[in-house]
Amino acid sequence: MKKYLLSFALALVSLTAFAQADYDKIMSEKIAKIETCKTPEDFQALANDFQRIGSKESSKWLPAYYAAFSYIQKGRTLMRDGKMQELDVIADQAEKSLSLAQNLAGADNAEIHLLKKMSYSLRMMVNPAQRYMTDGVRAADELNIAEKLDPSNPRIALIKAEDVYFTPEQYGGSKTKGLELFKDAKAKFTAYKPKTALDPNWGRGEADYFLSLPAEKTK
Repeated sequence: MKKYLLSFALALVSLTAFAQADYDKIMSEKIAKIETCKTPEDFQALANDFQRIGSKESSKWLPAYYAAFSYIQKGRTLMRDGKMQELDVIADQAEKSLSLAQNLAGADNAEIHLLKKMSYSLRMMVNPAQRYMTDGVRAADELNIAEKLDPSNPRIALIKAEDVYFTPEQYGGSKTKGLELFKDAKAKFTAYKPKTALDPNWGRGEADYFLSLPAEKTK
C-alpha cells in the first residue's frame, strides 16, 4: 500500500511540475508580446489571452496583472490618437482585473498600485479640468503608495518622469525635469532585479526612448 501511495505522490509531483513549466512557458510568450503590440486591437487580444490563462490559473496574480496592463496600454494608445471617449470603459476593465490581482497578491504590491495609478490617469484624461480633483488625486495617492512600498522600482520612477515631462510648466511640469527623472528611472532599471522571470519588467525601452530624443524635441 505504501508503495502505491508513494507512486501516486511522485506522479502528482511530476504533473504539478509539468503544469508549472507549461504555465511559465505560455506566460513568457505572452509577456514577450507586450513589446510588439502596436494597436488597440493588439492589446485587446493580449488582454483576452491573459484572462484565459487566469481562468485556468486562478491562484496566480500575474495573469490578472498583465491583463490589466494590456488594457491600460490599449487606453494609452487610444489616448495618443485622441480617442478619449473610450477611456472610461477601458479603465473599468483594467480595474476589474486589478481587483482580482490584488485579492490574490495582497494589498502591499507596489506593481498593482502603480497600475491603479495609470488607470486613474486614463480616467482623468477624459476631462482633465473636471476630473483632476477626483481621478487625478486618486492617481497621485496610488503613486505615493507604490513608491512607499518599493522606492527602488524603476517603473514608478518612469511614470513619475512621464507625468512631469508632459505636464505644462504653468502646472508644475517641465521637460527638463522630466528628462532628469527619466535618467533616474534608467539607473534604477540597471540595478533592479525582478523577483522571478515572469514578474513585471516593462518600461526600460520607454526611458531609453525619451533620453534618446534630440535636444530640440525636448524643449
